[in-house]
Amino acid sequence: MKKRLFCTFIFVIIGCNNQNDQKITENSQKITALRLNNNSNAFDLSFQTLLTSYFNLKDQLMAEDDSGVAKSARALILASDSLKLDELQADSNLINTARTYSDGISAEVMGLLGENNLLSKRRSFQMVSDQLYDLIRTVQYKQKVLYHFYCEKAFDDQGAYWISDKLTIENPYLSKSSAACGAIKDTIQFHSFGL
Repeated sequence: MKKRLFCTFIFVIIGCNNQNDQKITENSQKITALRLNNNSNAFDLSFQTLLTSYFNLKDQLMAEDDSGVAKSARALILASDSLKLDELQADSNLINTARTYSDGISAEVMGLLGENNLLSKRRSFQMVSDQLYDLIRTVQYKQKVLYHFYCEKAFDDQGAYWISDKLTIENPYLSKSSAACGAIKDTIQFHSFGL
């Protein structure tokens, strides 16, 4: 009788462990699937348009071209408003967070269009850059490597960040005649090259 109880007890323990192992394996597979989940092509294309518009605005600020800044700013507003956030492969909280950043970018660029001088436009661009950085990290854009630059001399040594897809320093905050200022503070890279 004791042998039978002991054997039954052993079989119960082994059965429970097998169920736990199976649950752990299933959970690991779900987590891996979420990590490897890619956003739709429609979202990726709309996000690439947003980035291209942002980079064009950065270039126009560097060139100190008011009409180019205005044209690029309008394109950035359109790209931000057209961002296909409903195509994100994410939960509703993440989508709402992304929408908050996207709306903030549009509002800040609208403010940039209303500014009368280049310094004020550059300050608005700083806010856009900060919100875009948060948006990129929220949606975990995987299509290209991006760089988060920082210049400590911007705005009378207050410092400012911007985003680039190049390793070269292209500072939108200082005048064309200023010395180069900038260092990479973060490499934004969500994709895995091994996959």
